[in-house]
Amino acid sequence: MEDINRQNEQAPLGDNTVEIVSVCFRGTGKSYDFNPAGKVFRVGDAVIVDTARGMEYGTVTAANRRIPQADVVAPLRAVLRLAQHDDTARMERNRAIEAEAARIFPEKAAKYHLEMKLVDVEYAFDNSKLVFYFTAESRVDFRELVKDLASQFRTRIELRQIGIRDEAKMLGGIGACGRPFCCSTFLTDFGQVSIKMAKEQNFSLNSAKISGCCGRLMCCLRFEHEAYEEAQKTTPKVGATVETENGTGVVVETRPLEQTVKVRLDQKQEGTKLFSCGDITVIRRQKAPAAKQQSEDKEK
Repeated sequence: MEDINRQNEQAPLGDNTVEIVSVCFRGTGKSYDFNPAGKVFRVGDAVIVDTARGMEYGTVTAANRRIPQADVVAPLRAVLRLAQHDDTARMERNRAIEAEAARIFPEKAAKYHLEMKLVDVEYAFDNSKLVFYFTAESRVDFRELVKDLASQFRTRIELRQIGIRDEAKMLGGIGACGRPFCCSTFLTDFGQVSIKMAKEQNFSLNSAKISGCCGRLMCCLRFEHEAYEEAQKTTPKVGATVETENGTGVVVETRPLEQTVKVRLDQKQEGTKLFSCGDITVIRRQKAPAAKQQSEDKEK
């Protein structure tokens, strides 16, 4: 530990960098950055941190490091200390209470004839409140249910209705790509995703192929869109006439990220061939659709 502290002290500080440590909670894949407050932590350390919801128990996923100050998501709260034996014992008791609350909640909801699907239960580390996350088809009047749960658990009760995307984020899972859900690992918010993004990325507009497990358009369509836009700037469009080493042809398929295109050559015996975008020259760009061309002619 002394060697690590010495290395940390000798590291160049720089006026425009900030030291951080990353921590995850409740075993999820998503990590949050905290100020180590002069302490050094290793991956796997259990720590107590200050959050907007009070003290929380978490696990270090990335050790001390410096990043540009511009990359810091404010406010950068602090790691209070390494978790002690009593902290771990409290965390385990809280998890047991959460499991009990998850068992009781459906029974209580049925008692008041409320159609609510429980997604998750969180018991604050300091035992100040018990939060139930649920989904429902419409708004629910759960005032009587809250009173019943408060008398049962002797703490403040919060019921939060969430959407289907938030449910997927909380539960996690494996997407069609074979990787954990983006929303439960690194995405910080749910941005707007459109069919246009799927179309520009050459996806089939089959809803089953462009929807995530939550039933909504896949989040990756949005954060990968910028890369496709940049790649398409140097990729001829479908319908463009190009000159290749095998003669003139028309682009019939594009692969922007690979920077390749399929070209149907004018010489029929040659058929369709794959070319790198750097090995072809655009002779005539794709013709505008008739309706669009007429509109442009009128403007002229």
